[in-house]
Amino acid sequence: MKKTLLIILLLCSILLVQAQGATEKRVIVGAEQTQAYLPILKNKRVAIFSNHTGMVGNKHLLDVLLENKVNVVAIFSPEHGFRGDADAGEHVSNSVDKKTGVPILSLYDGKTGKPSKGSMQKFDLLIVDIQDVGLRFYTYYASMVRLMDACAETNRKMLILDRPNPNGHYVDGPILDMKHKSGVGWLPIPIVHGMTLGELAGMVNGERWLPASRICDVTVIPCKNYTHQTMYQLPIPPSPNLPNMKSIYLYPSTCFFEATPVSLGRGTSLPFQVYGHPNMKGYDYSFTPRSLPGAKNPPQLNKLCYGVNLSGLSDEEIWKKGVDLSYVIDAYTNLNMNDHFFRPFFELLVGRDYVRKMIEEGKSADEIKAMWQEDVATFKIQRKPYLLYQE
Repeated sequence: MKKTLLIILLLCSILLVQAQGATEKRVIVGAEQTQAYLPILKNKRVAIFSNHTGMVGNKHLLDVLLENKVNVVAIFSPEHGFRGDADAGEHVSNSVDKKTGVPILSLYDGKTGKPSKGSMQKFDLLIVDIQDVGLRFYTYYASMVRLMDACAETNRKMLILDRPNPNGHYVDGPILDMKHKSGVGWLPIPIVHGMTLGELAGMVNGERWLPASRICDVTVIPCKNYTHQTMYQLPIPPSPNLPNMKSIYLYPSTCFFEATPVSLGRGTSLPFQVYGHPNMKGYDYSFTPRSLPGAKNPPQLNKLCYGVNLSGLSDEEIWKKGVDLSYVIDAYTNLNMNDHFFRPFFELLVGRDYVRKMIEEGKSADEIKAMWQEDVATFKIQRKPYLLYQE
């Protein structure tokens, strides 16, 4: 009997140690560390910049703050809206959160994307809690930087509850030529910058990237148990057309189809994981884009497209290739449309003039990639002082 009891106790101890080890290794995002930031919010009028990804366990940050008697006076919502269900770039009006009654102030209400001074006077401190995917053309970071500038102008503080970057394990792509600055390219950084929003905010201040070299008063609550080699799986899709990790990993390479007539799978179950066009020849795979929530009017709507399904690639293959122009080059060569293939939006996405020219000259993806290796090396050195997590 004693022997059996000893074995049971030993097994329980092993299980307890294993459970503690798992807890220690689990990434703990900034929003979960309420003990670290609730004291900062005491007696403050608080606004939040967040959307459906701002979860603390099974509760939204907004609900957690209100439960803790924080005075939340406004919500700023990004592209796709506070609930994350609007199309890319879709007009999103100001509204009220139905559950809590807190006013939602859209950054996509047809104005500059920067709140009015009247809106900024409503609060003392702005919390940023949103899941980014670490790409220069993904708009959440640009919204954060515009809010940093608004806070700097009006002497408001910003508190960033940091979250991991699912593409944070590498840097790739050319640094944006700022003559191509736009909503899909806001800072002089590579396509894949490998930084969290907390790190990026530190770099914005340190490099004086805000207009007139303004500085925003930023505090960051960093993630725990996270390094840049942590392959963090997002618990919630960050936007309607990035439904899974495969789409997030392929996004740096397939997003360029946004600047061509080729469908990248919006309006299908595999957005950013397939590409095709009605006139592409020699492909067995086909798909038909339909009108779906989050992709109401996708390119090549209701047309049978022929092309390639990339969703079967392993994650390791995608990571190894990084930013891969071979898919765009394949479609460009197949369609033989010459000047009618690329739209001006391409330079806004890729950030440099030479890429289109080299594709048109018949250069390979590897030859073009070699052109930006110096940019990658330069940026890695430049960003080093701002990293909060081990590389």
